[in-house]
Amino acid sequence: MVATDLDGTLLRGDLTVSARSRAALALAAAAGARHMVVTGRPAASCRPFLAAMGYRGLAVCGQGAQLYDASADRLLESVPLDREVARSVVERTERELGRSPLALAVVTAAPENRLVFLPGFADRPRPEWGRAADRAELFAGPVEKVLMRHRELPDELVAATAARIGGSRVSVTHSDRGVIEVLPAGTTKAAGLQRAADRLGFTPSETIAFGDMPNDVPLLTWAGYGVAMGNAHPRLRAVAHEVAPRNDDDGVAVVLERLFAPARPGDGRTPAGDGACVGR
Repeated sequence: MVATDLDGTLLRGDLTVSARSRAALALAAAAGARHMVVTGRPAASCRPFLAAMGYRGLAVCGQGAQLYDASADRLLESVPLDREVARSVVERTERELGRSPLALAVVTAAPENRLVFLPGFADRPRPEWGRAADRAELFAGPVEKVLMRHRELPDELVAATAARIGGSRVSVTHSDRGVIEVLPAGTTKAAGLQRAADRLGFTPSETIAFGDMPNDVPLLTWAGYGVAMGNAHPRLRAVAHEVAPRNDDDGVAVVLERLFAPARPGDGRTPAGDGACVGR
């Protein structure tokens, strides 16, 4: 199993998958491997990227809260977020941090999964995003995650404070520079990938995983072999077996080519499937 994050990992900075990466994934498939996307994006947001790749089968979406069948365009599982608990965690975090208020957004419940934000959250909001007038409107309906950012304090401090306050009631992760996510309790990419593994019958020792941000730490530590991108956050580099080139330099492809290209006599390289992904 080849498990890849999307943004900052398989996707280049222009949000495309390069011809070289496509060819490397095809090489892995020809050798008997299977590709699984494991992304923080909700299913509705990653759908166009999966379609553009011709991706089939299961994808782990929403930081592990969702299992999405790309072949049938059907959401199989979606873990709900208790928005009142999340709202309480956000407000208590804000009070403890002090200084300026947190800038907030939410992702609405499936199947819509639309990002709705308050003024101040985004410098350049996308046309498809919704805008809420106040916090009451932001939390008026079911949501799947809360996004928060602080313009003055480090992401690590915001995330650690929210995680301590939330305890076991929510999960907190750092998925993008400047953005902290509050998620349903127990939600991680590893938990989502484990549910996919239970359905499909693969194991951690059979999995190589690629990522770039702290939300990928559970993914890389679950997998038998973890690869951080050259543009990865230091926390992810610290748990990876290997650091590949940057996403814009086709780092995923570089590693897959090494693992799955047919071995030539005398090149000293271990063929894929013969100990290429060993356990920790």
